[in-house]
Amino acid sequence: MTETHATISRGAPVFPAGRYGRRRAPGGRRRRTLLAAVVLLALVATLTVISVRLYRQYGDPVYDAQVITYTDITDNQVLVDFRVTVPSGGSAVCLLRARDRAGAEVAREQVTVTAEPGSRHVTTRHRLATTARPFIGEVMRCRPVT
Repeated sequence: MTETHATISRGAPVFPAGRYGRRRAPGGRRRRTLLAAVVLLALVATLTVISVRLYRQYGDPVYDAQVITYTDITDNQVLVDFRVTVPSGGSAVCLLRARDRAGAEVAREQVTVTAEPGSRHVTTRHRLATTARPFIGEVMRCRPVT
């Protein structure tokens, strides 16, 4: 069977309605790309806001603590020496804890430290009373005094 030019139209082909599914409108790809860009921009903005809030809440570098040593370990105590960086002449509340060899917490206590006027560092020693023999003494975090 051969086809003649009389049966072929010169424009776009016309398909029977509903026979081949829904036809895509021209320019639909551009809308999807624009929508994807807007969604991506909203996601980045949301994650940025969340990151800033969490940094302000938990990541203040002004209040930094470092354990120097933990000594004098007995069945019911550990002596923790630590150094805290605070704003000049400021104070901080530090959370100390002790854990046993299995990793279970055997003591937890909050300690307030205050720097001398003009000084940004406080070195302090604190005795933690424990419920079992500790393996390690550590400073969990320090934050401003509220």
